[in-house]
Amino acid sequence: MRVADRKYEQKEYFIVDVASSASAMREAFRVFQPRLKEKSGSTSGKIVIGSLKGNVQSMGKDIVVATLRAAGFEVVDLGVDVSPSDFVDGAIQEEAEIIGVSVSVDETVPFLKEVVDRLQQENLKGKVKIVIGGRAVSEKMRRIYGVDAYAKDAWDCVRKVKALLGQLKATSHTD
Repeated sequence: MRVADRKYEQKEYFIVDVASSASAMREAFRVFQPRLKEKSGSTSGKIVIGSLKGNVQSMGKDIVVATLRAAGFEVVDLGVDVSPSDFVDGAIQEEAEIIGVSVSVDETVPFLKEVVDRLQQENLKGKVKIVIGGRAVSEKMRRIYGVDAYAKDAWDCVRKVKALLGQLKATSHTD
């Protein structure tokens, strides 16, 4: 996938090539996922993730889920077309430190405000971090909506989640 992403950025691949690579990766993970043994207590953190309300495409999210799991995180996949409240409810129910929101449809970007507002209403802002990614969002959108991190791809998401968990650990030690 890294090679496919790089070739796409260099205009050597088309989106269909990236989609084919993603499909092959997803099939490979279906085979290997049951064989990946997870030691209890060995996960680095817990994440709830889904595609935001109005987003029904799951390919990008599925790649991020597989990559996060391979990196040692416990991931609860909420699916697609997830309401802002369901992201926060899922984080509360699962006692997750991170909410991952995939946004591929421009018209649904404003729903990010509802996720942030709901986190604030539950007094979890700062205790649960939000990372966004997808075609319809950017670093600029992250700042506009007050989201903690923007990830440009699955590997960047792993880096951002590690950094956010580090921030949470640092804050919990100073409390």
